[in-house]
Formats: sequence, structure tokens, C-alpha cells
Amino acid sequence: MSSSIRPLIQAELPGLRAIRHDLHAHPELSFDEKRTSGVVQRELAALNIAFKAGLGGGTGVLGYLPASTPEGNKLKSVALRADMDALPITEETGKAYASCNPGVMHACGHDGHTAMLIGAARILSKAQRPQPVTFVFQPAEEGGGGANLMCKEGCLCGEISGGSGGGGGSGGSGGSGMGNPVGSIFGLHGWPTFEVGKVASKPGPILAATDDFTVTVRGTQSHGAYPHYGNDPIVAAAHIITALQTIAARNVGPLDSVVVTVGAISAGTANNIIPQEVTFIGTVRTLRNETKTLAKRRFIGITEGTARALGCEARVDYIDGYPVTENDPDATERFFCVARQALGGDKTERIDQATMGGEDFSYYGHHVPACFFFLGLRPRNAETYPTLHQPDFDFNDDALPVGIEMLCELALAK
Repeated sequence: MSSSIRPLIQAELPGLRAIRHDLHAHPELSFDEKRTSGVVQRELAALNIAFKAGLGGGTGVLGYLPASTPEGNKLKSVALRADMDALPITEETGKAYASCNPGVMHACGHDGHTAMLIGAARILSKAQRPQPVTFVFQPAEEGGGGANLMCKEGCLCGEISGGSGGGGGSGGSGGSGMGNPVGSIFGLHGWPTFEVGKVASKPGPILAATDDFTVTVRGTQSHGAYPHYGNDPIVAAAHIITALQTIAARNVGPLDSVVVTVGAISAGTANNIIPQEVTFIGTVRTLRNETKTLAKRRFIGITEGTARALGCEARVDYIDGYPVTENDPDATERFFCVARQALGGDKTERIDQATMGGEDFSYYGHHVPACFFFLGLRPRNAETYPTLHQPDFDFNDDALPVGIEMLCELALAK
């Protein structure tokens, strides 16, 4: 199929690059992707693809293309997903299309993801489709859990009436899905450590669960010269933070994976005052549900116990975040078969280890077989490339045709 769709992709690339640059110049934070959502709706309407808007907290868009044959329309849909939000980072790329919104930038490449799914919609609208295709343009991946909201609203469930969908091009609102129920879903993320032209994935866990915490340690305020009159929460917090590293070192097996990171500490007003409170925040990452449960239990026990031993009190606000992104074995094998056929075995990599980053794509896998894969961004012959969430990161336009081709081929595979 690649030989037939590649010329179509090449013909669309100039316009898709322009869309990507436009989205990059106008980034929007989670749940505020109004302009981005408008661009998506405009593009789907121009293709006469039926869609629903106003989903996932208000900015999500769901598009639907029926199969090309009556028999195909008896099958479940293949869903393709892109996230749309940006990050609260000040851009330092110096590009002509750099962010126009101060303090906000597409530092994770979601502008590229959105442009590629628009590109896939353009190509698939012209192709003979063996089964229906659902396009999931999702808000708020960066901490907002937009995928979870889209799932709760029924984006994978098809129409309540059970109809096959199709036609139209006019937007609408509401929380139900469209067309036939989704049978499998695929998503991707641009990945700077892989060379452009390559794709990579693995069955099973590929991205970590992402739990967050806020800890407040309360002691007794006193003069810095007379610490014996108080209970120092800074000393207690220092001991707690050090002790928390024993979760990885002494509570979890050496071949298992857990990360406990404290990202910020706040305390005090002057150099000669022992404050009453210390607050620190951070994240816990795990790859197995059993480890996630253990890490949470030990985190709370260590924090509260260490504070108490030093005459202080600790209040833990532990937030269960995104679950592990777990690739379905059959959906992942489908990805590998498609990738090898489309790109070649030398461009398809089966990775051994999961990464401890997180993704709310994980929620889709709780409802239907799902596969998430990485799309290479690093320029050929380049040793390094700015990585995700850095102020000098920019999605590599050379990866656009590869990502579009993979999305299309996954939708067209029988």
C-alpha cells in the first residue's frame, strides 16, 4: 500500500508543514486548545469528514470515516489518536514560526502529532478503506488526563444508536462516540533519541504510571540560634527525602523499576528563623501495578514515620496519576508487521526496555486493544537533538511523512 499512498502524502506535505508551523506558533495549554480545535474542525469539514467537537473538557474533536464497502462497515473501527496541548515553557528555538504566546510552547511535539493526524485524515479520505476509521484529537495530555475524559464520554463506544456513521462534515457537540465502536487504537509520539525515518515499540509496558505527591512537614518554629526550642521541619524534610530513595534501593527488586523524584522544596523566610512548615513536591514512576501499590504504601509510611521520629508531623497528598501505558500484544504485532512492510526491517525497532515517562494514552488501553509507538525525530548523522520539554525543542518536519504513512497503513491493514 505504501507505494500508492506515498505520492499522496508528498503532495500534501507543503500544506501540512504550514499547518504544523501555524500550530507551533499558536500553542495552547491543556483544556484551552480552542484555536487548535478550530483548525482541526476546519480541516475535517473541508474533507467532508463527519465530526463531533466540544469533547474531553470542551476542546476535543472526534472524526469518523466509514469503510468503503458495506461489508467493511460491519467491522469495528480502527482509531488513531493525536494530542493537541502545549506546555508552560518559554520557547528558545529562534524559529520564524516560534511561539507567539509568551511562556507557552509546543515543547513536546503535539503540533506535529496533530498535523500528522490531519494528514492521515486527508489521505484516508481518498483511500479504499477496509474498515471504518475514527480520528481522536485529544486535549490535555500534559497532566490533564484528557484521554480519560474522552473515554468516559464514550469516544470509543460508537454511536449510542449503533449506526455506522459517515457523511456530513458539520460539527456538533455531545459526549457519545461516532459510527461503529472502536476495535483497536494506535497512537504515536515523536522521539528525539531515534533517528528520523525509524519507528519503535514493544509489547507490554512501554511507559510508566505517573503518580504525584505534595508533602507538608510541620514542626515548631524557633530562632535559628536556639533550635532546641523547636522542632526543625527542614531537617525532617531532608531526612524524609533521603529515606524515600530506599524505596528503590531496598523495597523494590533490583530488576523492577521505580523512580522517586522530589522536584521542588519550599520553606522559610529568613536565615535565622527555623520555619514552621516545609513543602516539597515530586513524582513516583512505576511499571507494574504491584510496584505502584508498594511504592505508595512505603512512601506514606516512610514520610509519616520519619517526620514523627524527628518531632514533626507530615501531611501527604498522594495523587494517583496516569496508569502504565501497556501495549496489547496483538495490536503491537500488527504495528510491527505494518512497519516492516511499509518502512522496512531496518527502520523498525523492537525496544527492550520501557521508558519512565508517562502518557495518558494509557487510558484507551483499558477499553480496547491499544498500541503506542515512537517516531524518530533525530536528524540523520546528528549525534544529539533537543529532547522533549526543553525550550529549544522543535518537532522535525522530516518525520511528518513517516508518521502519516504509519497512521494510514495501520488504518488500512486488513
